[in-house]
Amino acid sequence: MHDLCLPVGLSDSELVKLDASVRDKRPLDRGDVLFHQGGSFTALYVVRSGSLKTFVEGSDGDLQILGFHLPGEILGIGGLTSDHYSSSAQALERSSICELPYIQLRTVSSAVPALHDQLMRVISREVVAEQGHMVMIGKQNAQRRLAIFLRGLADRYGRLSRDPSALMLPMSRYEIANYLGLVIETVSRLFSRLEAAGILAVNRKSVRILRPDLLEQLCGGESGVQSAAGTR
Repeated sequence: MHDLCLPVGLSDSELVKLDASVRDKRPLDRGDVLFHQGGSFTALYVVRSGSLKTFVEGSDGDLQILGFHLPGEILGIGGLTSDHYSSSAQALERSSICELPYIQLRTVSSAVPALHDQLMRVISREVVAEQGHMVMIGKQNAQRRLAIFLRGLADRYGRLSRDPSALMLPMSRYEIANYLGLVIETVSRLFSRLEAAGILAVNRKSVRILRPDLLEQLCGGESGVQSAAGTR
């Protein structure tokens, strides 16, 4: 089984127990839905390759994107609090997924305390991330929202041993805007502004962070690009 589907820090015997419960799902093409909001909760899922987005649909049909998920990250955690998935998950590109059937996972985690501890840490991290997103949407200006989003992606790239300065964005500008609570025109304008300031180099979905120090300043609440860029 691929390393990304199995937690780190478990002994060989513990990994054997968990590996017996992990299933490979068929590859997802762009636009394929992994699970639907309100569907019966049966499993957690780990991204092996590619990326997915999670979103909820309101009664008026409007969609709100909740997050973007990269390899090694778990989806479906919202279903742990009920018998149904609290959101939908859809592939942003061709992706492969590992399925962790919940009944088997619960049995294994009761026999493998280290796995239970890791699941609790993952759930806690998801809660913290969701709270952070709500704070960002409610209190941060548009430029800082985008800067925090890009820095977060860079940090996650680093955990995957990828170059954190070379981002490939599988999501559209519209999806980024939806996630950040902005309009697409604002997001496009901010990318252009950060590129003009020498902080980013943007080529469609490819974004290179040229000045991570200045991006970090924007995340910390600098008043604008000119303030962060200094005399460039």
